Amino acid sequence: MNRMNREEFFAKLAGLDEERLRKVLWNLYWRGAAPVRERIEAEIAPAPPGPRARPRDEVPDPVRVREEVREFVALARAGSYLAGDRQVSPKERTRWRFTFRRLADEAQAALAAQDSRPAEDAVEALVDLACYVKSYDCFRSEDPMEAARFIVSDAVAALWGRMLTRYGAAVPAEHGMPQLVRWESRYGWTRTGFGAVSERETSLASVLARLLPDPDAWVACADEYLQALDRLAQTQPGRAKRVYDYDSSAYERKRRSGDLAEWHGMLLERLADYDAADRLTRLAAHSALAGAESLLFQARLAWRDGEADRARALVGEALTELPGHQELHTFAAEIGAPLPVRAQEAARRLSR
Repeated sequence: MNRMNREEFFAKLAGLDEERLRKVLWNLYWRGAAPVRERIEAEIAPAPPGPRARPRDEVPDPVRVREEVREFVALARAGSYLAGDRQVSPKERTRWRFTFRRLADEAQAALAAQDSRPAEDAVEALVDLACYVKSYDCFRSEDPMEAARFIVSDAVAALWGRMLTRYGAAVPAEHGMPQLVRWESRYGWTRTGFGAVSERETSLASVLARLLPDPDAWVACADEYLQALDRLAQTQPGRAKRVYDYDSSAYERKRRSGDLAEWHGMLLERLADYDAADRLTRLAAHSALAGAESLLFQARLAWRDGEADRARALVGEALTELPGHQELHTFAAEIGAPLPVRAQEAARRLSR
């Protein structure tokens, strides 16, 4: 495009007086397209009063923060920040990331309040929104969480840490396990998977492992986790919805198994030593999980229980579904499982 750069443009404007500048801006506003007019209106609108500076040691009001978060989340999910909704000004639509960041900081700071329940609700609502916008457009941004500089794992660590301190291990297990199932994401919460935010993200399984204090807490979490999966299985349709031979229910179970694979591995390492191996048997056969990751967990459990033939058969079945899965290849080599034909071709590619 043949257009002036910044220096050339400012040099042209230097010779114009204030009246000429007003005339140029008016012509651009009156004759320009709707997005141009909205941008000009946003720029010339009086600046709203900024929030009162808060001392470092002052804890925000949790109830106020919760109400602001609920309003922001409702508008975002309704598309008000994406389309031309009068509830959100054009300027605010372009500044949504600053609002998101402010609310996230205030919600986490409000967790220090004596009655932190409203702040816990606010953090939960923001994390739910972060998970939602990974797949759906609510803001004019290619990668919303990268733009908002919102690190989901840090917010969840603050939330679960506060719950553990305030209530003990029982309540975090009861509330945290449904949240783990709902929030855990194998590849993080940014869309691109790279950037300053993505580099600082950690899995929620590792966050939980740092917080759980003793074997009793691990067993309590395992029990609540299985109950959360039971509730999911009950809400699954009796017959999977199929569109052009695409099974949406099966896809969700496979995705869930992949997202929660790290957590399943932690349970496999610990529960047998905590006299809770029966939970592993229930987890391996759970109907809310499916796919190669679920088969790998079953194979590891079978190998640990001395069922070598069954473990090899399960690994072969999983490699038939995902012939290039690196962890499956590693475990197959450990137990001497034969590789399906496609997995052998993938192994040759991996070796090269």
